[in-house]
Amino acid sequence: MTVSVAALAEAVRAAPARLGQVRLVCVDGPAGSGKTTLAGLLAAELGAGGMTTSVLHLDDLYEGWSGLGGVWEQLDQQVLQPLAHGRAGRWQRYDWGLERFTEWIDLPVPDCLIVEGCGSAPRAVDGRAVLIAWVEVPADVRLARGLAREGDDERDHWLRWMAEEVTEFAREQTRERADVVVDGRVRLLP
Repeated sequence: MTVSVAALAEAVRAAPARLGQVRLVCVDGPAGSGKTTLAGLLAAELGAGGMTTSVLHLDDLYEGWSGLGGVWEQLDQQVLQPLAHGRAGRWQRYDWGLERFTEWIDLPVPDCLIVEGCGSAPRAVDGRAVLIAWVEVPADVRLARGLAREGDDERDHWLRWMAEEVTEFAREQTRERADVVVDGRVRLLP
C-alpha cells in the first residue's frame, strides 16, 4: 500500500489531542525499516501546515544495544507524563560512542510530538496516540541497510537487536494495533 504523507498529516490535524494538548504520533517498526524517513516527512508536512512539531528519535534514549527493554519507562517519565500535564519534557541523550548518557535535552510542549523508533508504540500508548504507524521491510533488507549505515563490525549487535525486536513486537502486538502499515521499500507520496 502506498501511503500519502499529506493524508497522514491531515488525520493527525483532525484528531483531538490525547496527551494533554499534544497530538502524539508513534512511528514504530523494526530497525532499518524506514521509520526515521517517515517521521521526517510527516513532521515537515505538519510543520508546513502551521503545526509545531517535534520529532524524538528513540535511538537517543536507548541505553545502547541493550536499551530496547527499558526505553518506554524513560520516555514516559521524562517526556510523555510532563507533556500530558502541560509541562515541557526533559530527557537525557545516550551517546553511543561514549556508551553512556550525556546531556539533558529540553522538549517544549509542541502541537504534535512524533516519537519514532523500535518500541515507540507499546500497549501503554493506547488512548494517548492519535496515530500509530508501523513501518516494515524484510529482515535481509533491514540488516543490509543497518550494516551499510553502521559498518559490518556491528553485525552481531544488529542480529541480537533484531531478535529482541521480534519478542517485543509479538508481546505488544504492535503491527496488529497500528493505524497504518507502511512498506518501507516504497517511495512515500507527498
